Amino acid sequence: MAGSFEVFMDAESQVRFRLVAPNGVVLAVSEKFADKRHAAAAIKDVRECAGTGLIQDLCPKSTSEPAPKQRPLARRAVVRRPYSFLPARTV
Repeated sequence: MAGSFEVFMDAESQVRFRLVAPNGVVLAVSEKFADKRHAAAAIKDVRECAGTGLIQDLCPKSTSEPAPKQRPLARRAVVRRPYSFLPARTV
C-alpha cells in the first residue's frame, strides 16, 4: 500500500499538505500555500520528482551508530474528501 498526501489547514489557518506513510507516520509537512490549488500543484511536483531524486549525504563522517527509532506522532482525525476542490484541467 502506498502512502498518501493529506491537505489540511494548520493552526494559523494556512493550507499545507503532509505525506503520510501507510503505517500512519507523518514523513513530511509542506510549506504554507495560498490556497488548495497551489498545494495540489506542489503535490504533483513532489510526485514527479520524488522517485528520481538523488540522495545527498550531509551527515558528518563520524556517525557510525544507527539513528534511534522515532515514535509515530499522534494524529488528529482527518476528514478525507474527494479531489473535487481541484479545478478542472484542460490539456
